[in-house]
Amino acid sequence: MFLLLPFDSLVVNLLGISITVLFTLLLVFIIVPAIFGVSFGIRKVYMKTLLKIFQWATLRIERGAKEKNHPLYKPNVNGIIAKEPTSLEEEIKEIRRSGSGKALDTPEFELSDIFYFCRKGIETIMDDEVTKRFSAEELESWNLLSRTNYNFQYISLRLTVLWGLGVLIRYCFLLPLRIALAFTGISLLVTGTTVVGYLPNGRCKDFLSKHIHLMCYRICVRALTAIITYHDRENRPRNGGICVANHTSPIDVIILASDGYYAMVGQIHGGLMGVIQRAMVKACPHVWFERSEVKDRHLVARRLTEHVQDKSKLPILIFPEGTCINNTSVMMFKKGSFEIGATVYPVAIKYDPQFGDAFWNSSKYGMVTYLLRMMTSWAIVCSVWYLPPMTRQPEEDAVQFANRVKSAIARQGGLVDLFWDGGLKREKVKDAFKEEQQKLYSKMIVGSHEDWSRS
Repeated sequence: MFLLLPFDSLVVNLLGISITVLFTLLLVFIIVPAIFGVSFGIRKVYMKTLLKIFQWATLRIERGAKEKNHPLYKPNVNGIIAKEPTSLEEEIKEIRRSGSGKALDTPEFELSDIFYFCRKGIETIMDDEVTKRFSAEELESWNLLSRTNYNFQYISLRLTVLWGLGVLIRYCFLLPLRIALAFTGISLLVTGTTVVGYLPNGRCKDFLSKHIHLMCYRICVRALTAIITYHDRENRPRNGGICVANHTSPIDVIILASDGYYAMVGQIHGGLMGVIQRAMVKACPHVWFERSEVKDRHLVARRLTEHVQDKSKLPILIFPEGTCINNTSVMMFKKGSFEIGATVYPVAIKYDPQFGDAFWNSSKYGMVTYLLRMMTSWAIVCSVWYLPPMTRQPEEDAVQFANRVKSAIARQGGLVDLFWDGGLKREKVKDAFKEEQQKLYSKMIVGSHEDWSRS
């Protein structure tokens, strides 16, 4: 028994030295650079290395599939049915012309009109442009994150060993490192904002609050190995405005807040999130709502209006879609944020799914599971575009203004601009959408009948 003591002492010493070296490296190469917003370029070298490995693995899979005559699955990014933007009236007119030879101004219902609605229904079932926005974006290449990839078949021992090596790196090295960084960032955020909260209001408090938030968000970004490219920084949101962005993930907040200062808007939570919220609001005037208050549109609008009217307060960060979309499209913006009358600063966020899927499918994964998936991915790579500020025109209502902002974000981010409500993720299609199509067809028939009667 006593003979083991020197060996145990040696193990303890080696473990202590290893932990000391690890935290020293974290402090020197990650935490301190994050505090000052500098980078040594290690993450970019890491990203380029991964890209080369992914390309080699994909080519090897394609070559192996050809040798074994296995079909390769290729996702249809733009849909499986070619569609042209035409109106209901134009399409029914074309059906009538090709079928019965009668013109559209025929005053009565034509049996051939049914084919239009049948075709639209079948197209929607086969190529549902809404439901697929709530599932992970499909990849053409293998990123070594899953063995259930459509393209994956056993090709060679080297590919399998490469995947196994990737699992070891992600779970045994990257995951502990990222958890340590996340714990450091959150601890500093709670501690720093709590201490600053006791200071009297003034420039000193505002200065410290801004930089503590910025420093902690940058550390949290490092915890995800996030590689972010910011474009057009001269358009960054300013005090007294509202920043609106497309929404893919809860980490959208730290992606944006690691490059600027924002006041957050959201519902008050319990647990760890509640502790963070209570600490943050002591140092900065964030806008938190009770669960019962969220449904009161007038109360929400009044609180937001009071915030933006004070030009000394930080711009509000809002995600008008109201839910996470898989970063292939932008869905309907809720009009509440656009009724206030403040200057809107649009921001487009586009993630690169090759290194890790940032989309949070809240119907499938809880927050803990989602964060574990994020921290065991290779990296989070994204681009952020700050668009020029936009204001509501005199002839626009809130819905038209929201759609104009949404279109600008979709165009800049290379996303599909959809008019559907993101609430369809959990709800059925509203009757108003069905009634709208019925009204269009009814108006076409009634209008044609009136024109025919006059003639």
